[in-house]
Amino acid sequence: MTRQNIGQPVRASSFVGRRQETAEVKRLVAAHRLVSLTGTGGVGKTRLVLHAVPRLARTFADGVHLVQLAGVRDASLVPLALIEALNIRDVSGRSPVRVLIDHLQDRESLLVLDNCEHLAEACARLVETLLAETAGVRVLATSRHPLDVPAQHVLEVQPLPTPTPGEPLPPKPALEYPALALFADRAAAVLPGFSLTTANQDAVAALCRRLDGLPLAIELAAVRMRALGVQQLLERLDRRYRLLADSADSTGSEETLPRHRTLRAAVDWSHDLCTREEQAVWARASVFTGSFDLGAAEEVCAGPGLDRDEMVDAVAGLVDKSLLVRDGDAVHARYRMLESIRQYGLDRLREDGAGAEEAARRRVRDWCLDFVEECERRWFGPDQPELVRRLHAESDLVRSAFEFCLNTPGELRAGLKLAGHLWFFWFATGALVEGRYWLERLLAAAPEPTVARARALWALALMLLSQGNAVRAAPLVEEARELALRLGDEAEVAHTFFGRGGACLISGDYERARAVYEEALSRPPREGESMSLVGFKYVELAHVLAIQGEYDRAMTLCEEFRQICLAHGEQWIHSYLLRILAFAEWAKGDQMAARVHARECLRLKRAVGDVFGTGMTLELLAAVHTRDGEGRPAAVLLGAAQRIWQDAHVALDRTPSHGPVRTEAEEGARALLGDGFESAYREGLGLTSDHAVAYALGERESAPRQVLDSPLTRRETEVAELIAEGLTNQLIADRLVVALRTAEGHVERILSKLGFTSRSQVAVWAEARRATRL
Repeated sequence: MTRQNIGQPVRASSFVGRRQETAEVKRLVAAHRLVSLTGTGGVGKTRLVLHAVPRLARTFADGVHLVQLAGVRDASLVPLALIEALNIRDVSGRSPVRVLIDHLQDRESLLVLDNCEHLAEACARLVETLLAETAGVRVLATSRHPLDVPAQHVLEVQPLPTPTPGEPLPPKPALEYPALALFADRAAAVLPGFSLTTANQDAVAALCRRLDGLPLAIELAAVRMRALGVQQLLERLDRRYRLLADSADSTGSEETLPRHRTLRAAVDWSHDLCTREEQAVWARASVFTGSFDLGAAEEVCAGPGLDRDEMVDAVAGLVDKSLLVRDGDAVHARYRMLESIRQYGLDRLREDGAGAEEAARRRVRDWCLDFVEECERRWFGPDQPELVRRLHAESDLVRSAFEFCLNTPGELRAGLKLAGHLWFFWFATGALVEGRYWLERLLAAAPEPTVARARALWALALMLLSQGNAVRAAPLVEEARELALRLGDEAEVAHTFFGRGGACLISGDYERARAVYEEALSRPPREGESMSLVGFKYVELAHVLAIQGEYDRAMTLCEEFRQICLAHGEQWIHSYLLRILAFAEWAKGDQMAARVHARECLRLKRAVGDVFGTGMTLELLAAVHTRDGEGRPAAVLLGAAQRIWQDAHVALDRTPSHGPVRTEAEEGARALLGDGFESAYREGLGLTSDHAVAYALGERESAPRQVLDSPLTRRETEVAELIAEGLTNQLIADRLVVALRTAEGHVERILSKLGFTSRSQVAVWAEARRATRL
């Protein structure tokens, strides 16, 4: 397995201090399966984690995965957030928690759950389950309070150290006191040339003490150095702090805690120093969960007191004041708020009246609906890779819109409409678990006979068919058809043909499937009908014809709609046409044409992220290789496809054309390679989908092997080398940051695979391999 990249926000500012804490996080993660970083808001828990986890990545064979939970408001969505972070594309139809358990069962991964406090109970339940059901998984969580999970180890993140009042400062105070170093670093960013000097260091030290060493408060204060000197900054902040303290002392709320008052004073002052337009954006943008772009901000935040043409300056001002964090890259700028800043903005928004927050969330819902409808309109065209990227980026906002629709009276129809327009995204990218989750909830909550319900019914049927569940899908798609007929919506009636034929195809009723698709293609497309679903009618009829041996007609149908795809620059449906075309050519005996079209198919599937289509095409290309006498690439591609099926929990005989293709490919490769088949097959198992496609296309001369000429996986080879160093099982577990029983399991499998009975034999074997490599 390959390590996956740690998805994290792009930060322009440097990381200051926290050396001891970083080392302690690494030590604790090595020693404990659950570590929780706790501390007050603004103390820097997330920044510490993001700084520490890249230094842990190499110790986890299956990667470190960051799950940002600040944008998740519904506790039931926590498992789905993990599934997305782990890039799981499971089509088994099992519960999200079961999907996670089975995916992580034999993996050595670190799950980083950031911002758990508002989902503490759900996070605790899930973490406890995952730790109990897996052996190699560890969890690092950040939360204002510890999770209620036995055996967790808690590290309370403290504010940055500041000098004691009256204590003489050392010659280089920034080296001794990270709080002073942080202020100097952030002040220099807005006032080039600023540094700590004997003239200003006492005032800076007093300022950092007044801010209790809280990193967020220090950063907010340092931004004011653009207009004020350090002493002026200290005096004004001190007045603000006294006013807030006097007010808080009479409330008895959590804000009376000194650090809460400190952060509140800094944020309050930052708010007062914002322009009227910046204050309006801050309040209204606080309803965004996760990140957002300028277009979304313009739609949601513009209104009374703020014109759209003022938005850019207001957003830029908030970024300059460190109240908005800029994420993304140089091409795609996105913004988000730290949770403390967002909660403050929500408080301000609620001050505008009882309906202010609901109105803002409704604008988010409206923006999401417009955005998704636009994506669907543009889907049959050249922008599919960019649309997939954008839809992934907006996933937190779309989820918040679904939650709003489910929890707000009168909004269910809008929720159904939103879900119905997302069918292509969930279907194309394999996000079937999430698609089913929202469609099933909305359909259960909104039984009224509407066009939105008809579309949601057949969309859910497509999710189920992709998971091989024709028994449940068939009645849903028929219900969708009957409802659309009753409502007189011809486009929605036409949309149901794909699902109706698909249910027959999966059930093995080829004649009925053929009749459904023949009927569908006998009618011209209706106004408003999705061209992607028109294309799938061609794909599936050609599929049935190829299964039934009518290769020439199947290829003619593929070529007919291919011309339409080429004219529009479409890639997703085009890739399916190419796969059926290659399948028909392979079955007919034209291996050269099948190879060309299968490779072209893989290029397109990589562009749109169609993992399952990639797996089937890899096996088809393997079958082409075996007929051409090329056993090794066939075996590698079969192994790569098997990894996709294992991760997705797919039954290999689910697709009618799939089983026979794989069977012929494997039998042919084994005959060509003999004992060498297993080595090449394991090589393929070690490939990611992207690496497998690169290998299939000849972009790599050979696949990156786990272990050349060895029956061991990469991790097992690493363990064998540690055995050769004389390490015990416990020491191996400590070195690799895994549980003792995981290390013991590795040793047992090594002995079994190598046919050895002692650790000394393993040591000799490892030393011999090392000498061969030198």
